[in-house]
Amino acid sequence: MIQRLLELQRDGGRAAVFTVIEGESLGSKLLVVEGAETTGAGPPELADYADELIRGGRNQVLELEGRKVFCEVYGPPPRLFVYGGVDTAQALGAAAKLLGWTTIVADARPKFATRERIPSADELIVAWPEEAFAKVRPDHATAIVVLTHDDKFDLPALELALASDAFYIGLIGGRRNQEKKRERLREAGVGEEALGRISGPCGLDLGADSVPETALSILAEALATRNGRSGGRLRETRLRIHAEAP
Repeated sequence: MIQRLLELQRDGGRAAVFTVIEGESLGSKLLVVEGAETTGAGPPELADYADELIRGGRNQVLELEGRKVFCEVYGPPPRLFVYGGVDTAQALGAAAKLLGWTTIVADARPKFATRERIPSADELIVAWPEEAFAKVRPDHATAIVVLTHDDKFDLPALELALASDAFYIGLIGGRRNQEKKRERLREAGVGEEALGRISGPCGLDLGADSVPETALSILAEALATRNGRSGGRLRETRLRIHAEAP
């Protein structure tokens, strides 16, 4: 099991390890790799819970079928995929590093996606949206933020984002321009349910003014979305302070 986990870490795969800590089969373990591969002598029915727990990305104790089970989730950190090599992209990458996230910044304009302009990015891609998205392949552990303010980039990037399983899709810009872009997407055949996935104007209502404040606002909203939270004030919620998967 340890060898398989090391292989997954090397290859960037994801898995959950279940350990029975109370009840029948006490001490037994089951490794479930994303996609249903299993290893170990733990109760095989635990595999039914793996995909949802892997998507949640957090270790937790579960009470299942008369047993208490500890689930450890393994996998690469969440990814922040930014299309648009503007100043906010640099600030987003710097903030994402504090969370341990991996930041990828793409732009079709070579003068924008440079190491000098965006040193915080873990990866820079000079490509139009179609090529960039094909390379990144956003999944359920990816947050996407579109920053270009230009329909020839924004619209295809948003369509590709909506076709992905990204947990967050943010679009920067004022409300009037947001509605114009939504109307263009409707004309392209994008439905209302899909449009509802776009957070735009993106970010939490922090009164952000500077570029770093704007980046903090956007990243905070992405984190709240990943954890299934609204992003409100803790003193006004009755939920547990630390995130738990539903």
